[in-house]
Amino acid sequence: MKKRFLLRLDPKLYDVLAKWAADDLRSVNAQIEYLLTQAAKRAGRLDGEERRANDSPEKDL
Repeated sequence: MKKRFLLRLDPKLYDVLAKWAADDLRSVNAQIEYLLTQAAKRAGRLDGEERRANDSPEKDL
């Protein structure tokens, strides 16, 4: 079961995420989860993956 929590976003950011999600054929929720998962992997905080030397945390965000 997935954890639920309230997330407050700036309306402009939400609009950007909604457009990005539509472009990627995802819901806004799925897009946020995807982006957070990718960031956690790049930071070496998920699945034991190590941070790559040439990756900056903001590279793909």
